[in-house]
Amino acid sequence: MRRRLLLVLLLFSAAAVAGFAVPLLSTSAAERTQRFVLTRTGDLDRFAALAQQAETTGDNAALEDEVRAYVELYGEPVVVVNARRQPVAQAGLTADDPALAHVLDAALRNQPAPSVATVKPWSSGHVVFARPVGTGTRVAGAVVLRASVDRAAADVTTQWLLVLGGALAAAVISILLVLAVTRWLLKPLAELAIGVRAVAAGERRAHVAGSSGPPEVRELSESFNRMSDAVTEAADQQRRLIADASHQLRNPMAALRLRMDTLSGQVKPDGVRAYTAGVAEIERLESLLDGLLALAAAESVATEVAAGGREPELTDVGAVAVDRAGFWQVPLPVTSGLAVLVRCPESDLAQVLDVLLDNAVKYGGAVRVSLGADRAAGVGWVEVHDDGPGLKSEELALATSRFWRGRSGKPGTGLGLAIADQLVKARQGVLSLSSVDGFTARVTLPLEPAL
Repeated sequence: MRRRLLLVLLLFSAAAVAGFAVPLLSTSAAERTQRFVLTRTGDLDRFAALAQQAETTGDNAALEDEVRAYVELYGEPVVVVNARRQPVAQAGLTADDPALAHVLDAALRNQPAPSVATVKPWSSGHVVFARPVGTGTRVAGAVVLRASVDRAAADVTTQWLLVLGGALAAAVISILLVLAVTRWLLKPLAELAIGVRAVAAGERRAHVAGSSGPPEVRELSESFNRMSDAVTEAADQQRRLIADASHQLRNPMAALRLRMDTLSGQVKPDGVRAYTAGVAEIERLESLLDGLLALAAAESVATEVAAGGREPELTDVGAVAVDRAGFWQVPLPVTSGLAVLVRCPESDLAQVLDVLLDNAVKYGGAVRVSLGADRAAGVGWVEVHDDGPGLKSEELALATSRFWRGRSGKPGTGLGLAIADQLVKARQGVLSLSSVDGFTARVTLPLEPAL
């Protein structure tokens, strides 16, 4: 957009500068040409008057002196002839010069002289001027003057340089104005684009300055700031609602559990079944509350990381995998000395592996854990595989949704994979699920930054 706007404004500025400069160039050249012609025409008129006087008196001395003085002063040759083409006075030119034949014929026939071409900086050579001597009805002779255009061309060059210099200065000023206007228009839009990307990345309360630019853009920036605050506040309210509800329910749940434990010794044989079902339901609710708290914490971590709240820690995937696999008594063939450092806190990775191993042990058969790294892609991975029934393709798409549970019928909250997915995404990783020869959950995380 910046390039397009600059192109349009610069083309407009160039057209405006050219619209002033070109007529000035043409006018200055025409004006200097007109002065060149007028001065030479005045000289011809003076010589013609002296020639008419010489014809009347029969004395050519004054005319000859004037012609010699003119040529010595200006260096432009002159010849004056009578009606029979005989020279009356001459200096630097002769009447029998072939280049003057056509001009002399036209002047002696009292024909108007041709117009002089406009002098340009590159013009050179001479221009021949001619004027008849006598009245309008009787021509007694002719005056011919050969004038150089070099001085006029030099003057036109100077004038053009001044005009072009002014045009260049105007163009530079126009460019500076265009750049300033473009920056004034686009800077707030660029800031707004950065703010939009920040919100899309999860940054909390991303604001833009909105102090420059047109009023409409400033109003848009203010609206964006209000929207960002509203989105952040809505997310905060949602997290607070989950956390507060979980905490508020924990106390009465603990009291209820205590009452049930107190009643355990007073349950009659015919009420044991109902009592056991009640205890199981309390345990399920406690697990659900714990899951909600863990999910709220995972979402908070994701938001904090997206906002750049803290630098990611480096964790050895092998060490964490060995520890958690040992806890769940799952075999892990780890190569001695293998170190795969990923950008993820150890506690988060351990929590993710606990979720995956818990599901594998609970719903699958034989479980195995493997890990590795793709240095070219800059990622490390750890994989939990079981040879259980797995999931259907449509179930795989729903497995990381909140409160989704499979068809096994075994107890669970449906929050484990949702929590794991949030924790992995918070570290710019990917949790991928597949059902090939069982069920496989792979966690892919970015490796430590290259030195």
